[in-house]
Amino acid sequence: MTRSTHLETNTIHAGKVRDRQFGALSTPIYQTSTFIFDDVAQGASRFQGEESGFIYGRLGNPTVRELEQRMASLEKTEDAAAFGSGMGAISATLLANLKNGDHLVASAALYGCTYALINHKFKDMGIEASFVDMTDSAAIKAAIQPNTKVIYFESPINPNLECIDMAVIAKIAKANNLVSIVDNTFMSPVLQNPADFGIDLIVHSATKYLNGHGDVIAGITCGSSEQIENIKFTTLKDMGAVMSPNDAWLIIRGLKTLSVRVERHCSNAQQVAEYLEAHPLIREVNYPGLKSHSGHQLIGKQMKAGGGTFAFEIEGSFDDAVHFMNNLEMCSIAVSLGDAETLIQHPASMTHSPYEKEEREAAGISETLIRLSVGLEHVEDIIQDLDGALNSMATRLKSVG
Repeated sequence: MTRSTHLETNTIHAGKVRDRQFGALSTPIYQTSTFIFDDVAQGASRFQGEESGFIYGRLGNPTVRELEQRMASLEKTEDAAAFGSGMGAISATLLANLKNGDHLVASAALYGCTYALINHKFKDMGIEASFVDMTDSAAIKAAIQPNTKVIYFESPINPNLECIDMAVIAKIAKANNLVSIVDNTFMSPVLQNPADFGIDLIVHSATKYLNGHGDVIAGITCGSSEQIENIKFTTLKDMGAVMSPNDAWLIIRGLKTLSVRVERHCSNAQQVAEYLEAHPLIREVNYPGLKSHSGHQLIGKQMKAGGGTFAFEIEGSFDDAVHFMNNLEMCSIAVSLGDAETLIQHPASMTHSPYEKEEREAAGISETLIRLSVGLEHVEDIIQDLDGALNSMATRLKSVG
């Protein structure tokens, strides 16, 4: 269908391939490892790129291809590539644009495994990185070297929710002939489209909001046809982090309710953030939806809302934060985000444990920082659970004080 001007319609219809064989409304799952050619000539033609069509599951699958087309439409890019995990998307996208002797500039705070990949494994491969404050354009420009090839960042940043002005990053990247890559997982295409601001490549952990039901591990990269082809026929093909047809089908199903789910996530998160900001045992709430947050200025300019995930600082010690989390009843202590359930985790000891203590401090990840992925439950029940755990913490503080 022709792309609608309304996101709610596009999450259901954009990129959908009509099943002309049987007329199935739901996308068929093509659970096959290989594809039959009519004859040797057709097989040869497809391998040489002279004829379009499927060859082998690692090189493409109709169900996975439909997901790619849907995501390209939602992110307003020419094409997309699907992967078996978010880290598969990140590593393949970076390595398709970097080689031994190259350098990249990355934000000081990143998801823990992304940081480990760049700061540890890339060093072993002869790829160097500079980690900078991405809100400081002068610092970014100063970090660029003659061999710099990529600028990589998240916005909002995991886990401190710092927001980066993408138009500024894109301008610096283009002026220096660099590839700009952003992780858009926290926002999803519903709240933010980096391509609108000139960003070259957009990665997602499709495990999170895109799927939304906590039953898939997957990743997506969106970009120009040329960039995606380069990734697909180098690092995706040869490293093999491919997505299964069944997982693609689950994400396609999840996309149909994406706009509705994100609206509820944002509404709940806003109310929970406001509750926590007013609580005496909370030192700080890092949520772009709050006027006190530095990223609030980008809402309406770059982001449509603050999202469904944020972080907050407990007024106390590491042990106090542990006590608070262990006394929650409904909120689940678990990593990940974007699920129907409210999830809570401790970045310093969980998702960002690959950082050394000094590195975490430099990135603004303290021992009392807690990340909350606000779910789809009734907001009063979420607040009641948090309030009960904070009351228990207050009682503990009085007894030890």
